[in-house]
Parts: sequence; structure tokens; C-alpha cells
Amino acid sequence: MPHPSLDKTKQPPFETNDLRSNLKTYLNEKFYDPIAGEERRLGSFRWGVYAFFDYDGEPIYVGQTAEMVSSRIGRHMTNQRTDAVAMSVLDPFEVFEIEVWPLPQFQEVTTKKSSAADYADAKAHLDALERLIFEKAIQDSQFRAILNEKDPPVPTVTVSEPPSHRSAIVSESVHAIRSHPDFRIARRALIISRLAQVISERQVTDGLRRVLLTQSKRLQWLAGRRFEALGGSTNYANGDDTGT
Repeated sequence: MPHPSLDKTKQPPFETNDLRSNLKTYLNEKFYDPIAGEERRLGSFRWGVYAFFDYDGEPIYVGQTAEMVSSRIGRHMTNQRTDAVAMSVLDPFEVFEIEVWPLPQFQEVTTKKSSAADYADAKAHLDALERLIFEKAIQDSQFRAILNEKDPPVPTVTVSEPPSHRSAIVSESVHAIRSHPDFRIARRALIISRLAQVISERQVTDGLRRVLLTQSKRLQWLAGRRFEALGGSTNYANGDDTGT
């Protein structure tokens, strides 16, 4: 039967609401600012590097911000106003955890309030940290690759990894849905299809084709793991290809 009350609802679907709620909670978590000598909201830091991880703890994307951690990550995760999401490079449904490396020493540095030299110094540090985290993510990845279309700039300064904060942004209810391997396989295949369509319709960079290759490897690995877990090789060896 029709549900007129549901037809009129202005609330987004459960999973969308859940993501927004958990993302807000994450960005409101406290992180110690040694410059100010006090804790502040993680999302309130202006400068920083962030990384996304999937349901296997696999690093999938690294980025930077000099505008506000909450604004940049929010655009990735909630409204698709980033090239990475719009081009089907990054799928928000794949993100289980986020890690942020804030740079509190540059909190007051802006294009309007700071000298060109101070801003350039802060940007050089940010670029170098992004490259450091990017290379670490690749090293930690079993595929030795993540889904960034472009490599971060080559560093012009040397930096060390600062303290970070990592936490899940998915509730147990949504985790029960999205962590199912068949859901993940279907979702990953969908994103690959969208990305392939984008590539077929325009001139694209080699980096975007690299993302397609990486996603294809990730899909093959996940599908293979699922197949083996259900006794696929054994079934084929016994002449049973029904999957039952």
C-alpha cells in the first residue's frame, strides 16, 4: 500500500542521516592544540592532511586542506562537491574510518591576514606532509596504490609526521549493511562502471586511468576473497559450479 506520510517526508534516507550524524560527531571530537594549550574541535583546524580507510582498514584516499578540516571532509562525504567524488574516483560509501593530521601551528595563517611568505611556508609544509602521508598510505596498502588521481607535489621541505586522530564514522547499523562483502562488491562494480563511463566520454589524465586500474584490482581481490571463503575452489575441484 502507498505511504502518503513517507511521500511527504523531508528527511533524507536513514544511511544519509546516519553518516551526517556520525561525521559531525567525529569532527566535534577533541584534539589537543599545543599552540593554544587547550583542546579544540578536530574539525575546527584550518590546516591539515586527512586519509580515508575502507572496511578492511585499507587506505583509499589522501587529501589536504588549508580552509578547514570540517569543510573539506564534509564536501567529500556529504554533498559530492569535489572532483574526487563527482568523477567517481572516491566512493563515500566505501569510507569506514577517517584519520586527520592537524597543523595547529598554521591556524592563523590565511591568504587575507598573512604575508605571502608566511602563507608559502605553511603551504610548503602542508604539501610535504600530504606527500609523506600519501607515501605511507601506499606502503601500507596491499595493492601498493590508493585512489588519488594526482600525486601530491614533490616536497620542498622536510617534515615529520605529527599527532593524528583516527576514528570510524559509521554506526553499527550501517556497518552491518555496508560491510557485507556482496554489497561491497556490487557497490565497487558500480563505481568502476561510472568511472569507466566518465573516461569514455572525455579526455582524461593518465591518473584517472590509474584509478580505474586500482579499483579493478580492488574489485577482483574482494570478489576472489568472497569466492574462496565460500569454498569456490573446492566446489570447482569437485565439479560443482553452482555455488550451493
